[in-house]
Amino acid sequence: MPFKTLLQEKLSGKLSDIELKKLPAGFQRIGDIIILNLDKSLNYYKKEIGEVVLELFEDVRTVCNKFGGIRGEFREPQIEYIAGDENSETIHIESGIKYKFDITKTMFAKGNLSERIRIPKQVKKDEIIIDMFAGIGYFSLAIGKLSKAKKIYAIELNPLSFNYLKENIKLNKINNIEAIQGDCRKVIYTLIERGIKADRLIMGYLPAPREFLPCAFKIIKKNGIIHYEDIIDVNNKEKDIERVVEEIRKVAKDYGYNIKLLLAKCIKSYGPKKDHYVFDVLICI
Repeated sequence: MPFKTLLQEKLSGKLSDIELKKLPAGFQRIGDIIILNLDKSLNYYKKEIGEVVLELFEDVRTVCNKFGGIRGEFREPQIEYIAGDENSETIHIESGIKYKFDITKTMFAKGNLSERIRIPKQVKKDEIIIDMFAGIGYFSLAIGKLSKAKKIYAIELNPLSFNYLKENIKLNKINNIEAIQGDCRKVIYTLIERGIKADRLIMGYLPAPREFLPCAFKIIKKNGIIHYEDIIDVNNKEKDIERVVEEIRKVAKDYGYNIKLLLAKCIKSYGPKKDHYVFDVLICI
């Protein structure tokens, strides 16, 4: 039976017919926590709705509600506890990789699953990887676990995410990741001083990290690859893709490089008439 129908049956008599129609058709599950996206008109009943969800799923420990988007420099989700265990920390398992984090304080985009599978498959043996916005290890853990990379330098500014990154490296028993806390622009200078050059750079951050491109080109090798993300206007897709490529090419030329676009791929919808894209860019002369 559809999730919404189950909720409607359980809450019939407590909510009006109009309110019943506004119940969510689905949910997001991360670890043993379910996240709802309730209509604001249902706020008065959110605890009751959360308790019904707990009844429907015996293996769910906590129910939360998403009441807004991602905000701030540290990409913090607007998610609140509504029922069950008040501890919002969980371990989410994906492709055999364990991600431990607090869902009310740390973003986790399940819609990026295809990228967390695809990128490790691109990595060749003994590559040096720099993950410029590592978070809790979204890409670094997958590359460390699923590829034969020689070394992954995972850089993260947010102290909370950085602590989870270190914990997740231990949790997954990965020994080729070096976690570094700080602004990646400064950290990259220290890596250059250590004689490190990257075969591959992960720039998985939105809004698009244009201001970080110069430091990326300072440390990338010739024939290296940058995975860059941006938002594309659905109504002007071709022109917008060309815009992004030219923005990257312009910076590349400042450092004596040219680029070749290997892939421009839609990861997921980002909002009305907006798509979240990844660009695989080859660095050449």
